[in-house]
Amino acid sequence: MKGLSGKTAIVTGGGGGLGTAICKRLTEEGCKVGVFDLNLETATKTAEEIGENASAFCVDISDLEAVKKVVAACEKAHGPTDILVNNAGWDQVGEFLKTDKALWEKIVGINLWGPLHMTHTVAQGMSDRASGKIISIASDAARVGSSGEGVYSACKGGIVAFSKTLARELARKKINVNVVCPGPSDTALFNDFVGEGEMGQKIQEGLKRAIPFKRLGQPEDFGGIVAFLASEEADYITGQVISVSGGLTMAG
Repeated sequence: MKGLSGKTAIVTGGGGGLGTAICKRLTEEGCKVGVFDLNLETATKTAEEIGENASAFCVDISDLEAVKKVVAACEKAHGPTDILVNNAGWDQVGEFLKTDKALWEKIVGINLWGPLHMTHTVAQGMSDRASGKIISIASDAARVGSSGEGVYSACKGGIVAFSKTLARELARKKINVNVVCPGPSDTALFNDFVGEGEMGQKIQEGLKRAIPFKRLGQPEDFGGIVAFLASEEADYITGQVISVSGGLTMAG
């Protein structure tokens, strides 16, 4: 894709699942990638699989000061950040009325504060250079809700609204801000959601029947749309929300 070779990208949650697939796709397009993850071991594994164009960084994105330090370290190693992919996410399933504030705060810290911290830190330099691409990975839960994921859905809905607002604010700086909403996908987060055993298998099979393509999404299904939105091919696209769900969600 046009304009990706030599660019520097940061991908949060890059140590597994969708994040690893996104890191690999961006490096295939010629990007240098900072693999950000709370788990340094998995981030290092991803970076080693990619090779010299990737570096691993351990960071808790819910901590703004930690984000500032690690972004500075990444930019010292790879240069100014051209592309930010807010991919990291976490949830623990439970009916809202049976959960407590401590859990809400953890979910909000990772899924809402985390992208805000990353974006505020990285977009400062993008604004100064009048160039950049910001892609946040939300969820179709943001658009249609998801039982057992009330606070997570609220966070992802917040990211959609935040991204649309930021797209308006940063357009004059030639910064594109877009959102990708995965549908049900074969990731660790999804498997934790549906659970193991017979019941989990029934939920998975039911979802597969409901999805027009009759399968769950795979991590590799998401690298292409992120690479496209990060490229010059998408220079005139901003403030958009794109579902990658096998047709389960069709929103105009």
